[in-house]
Amino acid sequence: MATVAPTSRTNLSPPDVTTPPKKLDAGALFVLKSRGSWLHCGYHLTTAIVAPALLSLPFALALLGWVGGVAVLALAGIITFYSYNLLSLVLEHHAELGHRQLRFRDMAHDILGPGWGRYYVGPLQLASCYGAVIACTLLGGQSLKFIYLLAMPDGRMQLSHFIVIFGGFTLILAQIPSFHSLRHINLVSLILCFAYCACTTAGAIYIGNSRTAPPKNYSLTGDGINRIFGFFNAISIICTTYGNGIIPEIQATIAEPVKGKMLKGLVVCYTVVISNYFSVGISGYWAFGNQVDTSVLQNFMIGSNPLLPKWFLLMTNGFTVLQVAACALVYLQPSNVVLERRFADPKKGQLSARNFVPRLITRSLSVIIATTFAAMLPFFGDIMALFGAFGCIPLDFILPMVFYNLTFKPSKKGFVFWVNTVIGVGSTGLSLIGAVASVRQIILDARTYRLFANM
Repeated sequence: MATVAPTSRTNLSPPDVTTPPKKLDAGALFVLKSRGSWLHCGYHLTTAIVAPALLSLPFALALLGWVGGVAVLALAGIITFYSYNLLSLVLEHHAELGHRQLRFRDMAHDILGPGWGRYYVGPLQLASCYGAVIACTLLGGQSLKFIYLLAMPDGRMQLSHFIVIFGGFTLILAQIPSFHSLRHINLVSLILCFAYCACTTAGAIYIGNSRTAPPKNYSLTGDGINRIFGFFNAISIICTTYGNGIIPEIQATIAEPVKGKMLKGLVVCYTVVISNYFSVGISGYWAFGNQVDTSVLQNFMIGSNPLLPKWFLLMTNGFTVLQVAACALVYLQPSNVVLERRFADPKKGQLSARNFVPRLITRSLSVIIATTFAAMLPFFGDIMALFGAFGCIPLDFILPMVFYNLTFKPSKKGFVFWVNTVIGVGSTGLSLIGAVASVRQIILDARTYRLFANM
């Protein structure tokens, strides 16, 4: 996956050295501290991208088949690496001009205009990231419930109880003041990614080779319109697992000079991404064929009977719970920036009583609201698919192409311009079709929806 160098800078204006640097608001000053290295950046990127949602990749491959599934998985990886590198180049260019952009909305404000940043990109990113926090809280609760039922099959605790427990854990960790302060947690998260993916891969291979292995059938299920929607649903799942949406905020944590550091961080991240995504996706689909569930871990049980040793399943789900908590913390950062900007005083110290008390209250309320939605809407996965179509794909597949073409103005006869245009236009169509497919799935599942359901 090659990097793309700016095609021309001859028409770009030099920095206005007479313009004083813009004063940072409390959100950028306190939450997006620029003190990290490229290695820390790699930790943040990995936690933001490699989340337990990747356990749905075997299901996506089952909807596409071997050739289509592996091809889409590889192509999505190439495009997202390319896309994130384009965003990095745009951010580096503006930093060289003396106008470092720390947030996605800042990029949209400077490149597309103030209205785009305030009314489209900013709200879109905030909604997508906060939706990811709700989804992480729900997934954490489900994993805790799985551990509980494995240890106590006749237990009476419900899903909402475990969501509240996980939310309380997240609430405590959410008080960590800045994005940069998460670097050690995100290093542990990176290790946990390898751990639960290795466990999942080993478990799938063990079951697939066992005497009690389920029959393997790799034919595509469904027909007609159902199969077509299944294709697009699978593509949306794969694109969402590669999604990030906070590349500018992650690059903002890097200490100056920033040139070249984001690319190194991306290499670290995608080393983890490729090794884990392909191992889990291929081994899960190989072991269970078209009978694989939306999360491959569900196939490790037949009813209440585990196909693997209980200690192994407990360990795997324990790794998942801890890693998804780190993922939730990362996706809380955009809302933390907004809250600090509104309620903190940049003239006071970050840990002063004036700023500590509002931070404690607002971040606690933010986590409590997310936990309430997760408990109230245990079918949030269907809704999140709609968020992915409207949020993940525009932020990660469309806007980077637009930002690069408008910033560096590559020749319309050149390869880079047309690659970016094709990706942008194709992703726009995929976003619209994915939205239709998501709404269709919500309608089909609506009969089973019930608030605070014990799913």
